[in-house]
Amino acid sequence: MNLSEFDGAKIFITGATGLIGSTLVRSLLLHQSENPVQVVALVRNEAKARKLFWDLPQECLSYIVCDVCDLIAEDISADYVIHCANQTASKAFVTQPVEVILSAVEGTKKVLDFALKNKVKGFVYLSTMEVYGSPATREKITEISPTNIDTMQVRSSYPESKRLCECLCASYAHEYGVPAKVVRLTQTFGEGVDYNDGRLFAELARCVIEKRDIVLNTKGETERNYLYTKDAADAILTVLYEGKTGEAYNAANENTYCSVYDMACMVADKLGNGIQVRVCATDDINKFGYAPSLKMNLSAQKLNSLGFKAETDLLSSFEKMINDMRKNK
Repeated sequence: MNLSEFDGAKIFITGATGLIGSTLVRSLLLHQSENPVQVVALVRNEAKARKLFWDLPQECLSYIVCDVCDLIAEDISADYVIHCANQTASKAFVTQPVEVILSAVEGTKKVLDFALKNKVKGFVYLSTMEVYGSPATREKITEISPTNIDTMQVRSSYPESKRLCECLCASYAHEYGVPAKVVRLTQTFGEGVDYNDGRLFAELARCVIEKRDIVLNTKGETERNYLYTKDAADAILTVLYEGKTGEAYNAANENTYCSVYDMACMVADKLGNGIQVRVCATDDINKFGYAPSLKMNLSAQKLNSLGFKAETDLLSSFEKMINDMRKNK
């Protein structure tokens, strides 16, 4: 994505201290220009944000401090909106499902109202591959593929709330003219992952750093694509500028498709200096909030047709994340 397209623009980003949000803030503010981008970051903790972004040009960065569900639809002359704020802890999907649903829907409505008030040029809602449910084959999944989500399973609080928010975006586009688009991200990681992040990719990195065996709580049969954080930011900005209103785009590096077990073995073999992979599968995966075993082979062809190309492979993504986690441990 040629970031010069955003020169002089004001971009409002929710969830700005999260993994994807912070990568977007950095990508935009590190872009060199005589007419730099202005970023307005929605954060709940301003001190945390200032510590995270201390090295960026502060004259181009301002904050709105509140929970996304408390956002007021004020006119700040924003040109674009990227809505990243969301619950990402898998365990919360089963321990706090009501809060997961309500915060997603209420927060997204508040951000759409904000976009409507500001008459923005572009709006991106950050969704997830999980809206497709649990595919059982390796068939390529496009943006019009069906879903098999079981609404009576508590963990569906996450993907079903995402689906509802996507529909809310499409509805605001149709009824009110908000130029809303959706990016369905595959699992994404790289620099910026917190050392204590509870997701599998972070645990694999910690095992390498701490020189201990990788222990899988499942057989590792789930297969999916992955995406490097900076590639994800590029994908989002590409859709923000080039995407069509009222449409969704899968974001993934198709070349990274593999099983969880094979990925763990790759990390152990290439980066682990002798550590092993041990499978200690449990019959009760629900307590971890894990998704069911699936084969999520996303097609990124629609996104690629806008000019996007994922640059970083799976091994390099782990190398970059591990180096960053070592520095910021």
